Amino acid sequence: MARSALTREQVLDAAAVLVRQHGPGALTMRKLAAELGTAVTSIYWHVGNRESLLDALVERTVADLGAIRPRGATPADRIASVARALRRELRARPHLVAMVHERGLTERMFLPAQRVLVREVHAAGLRGARAAEVVRAVQFHVVGQVLVERNRERAPAQSPAEQDLWAGEAAGEDPALARALARPVDTDRLFTRSVRALVSGLLDAGDRGVRAGPYSQ
Repeated sequence: MARSALTREQVLDAAAVLVRQHGPGALTMRKLAAELGTAVTSIYWHVGNRESLLDALVERTVADLGAIRPRGATPADRIASVARALRRELRARPHLVAMVHERGLTERMFLPAQRVLVREVHAAGLRGARAAEVVRAVQFHVVGQVLVERNRERAPAQSPAEQDLWAGEAAGEDPALARALARPVDTDRLFTRSVRALVSGLLDAGDRGVRAGPYSQ
């Protein structure tokens, strides 16, 4: 049976998989052609040279992060859902995100998510500098957690490990705290709780400021 014609999207899909798994250095036109079972000349015909291919992957990554949609019944829930989705997307494609950063397009990559956050912050009744503060705080919180998680994953084995350091600690009068810190961290749960607390605190503070007026301080 004859093989269906190769498309540009299939080339980009295969290239994205290679970059996700092994980083940009593993992406060669010859290896990509082998993955797709086609000739190198076919790859060039669909996407141009390697730099053009990398540019196309960067554009696709920017577009993917622009597809985040909020969920939830309240502004706080919806803002937190955007934060969780943004973290998930960044975690899913670290090498591609690094390529975006290297090409000086980081701010453009985050702009769609910022716009979604702005709409939700406006829906919560905040405007101006207070609204901007919420948007940036959420974005920085997401990026900070992702960087910490990536650093922990790539770090060499620790000796003693965090679990070992706290296993014998009484932690003063709080042995339950020592036991909790000796357990592996649940990053998903930690992020969910922390982003909810952050968003609730920011919206509450903004709401108090709106009620009090600009001359209350």
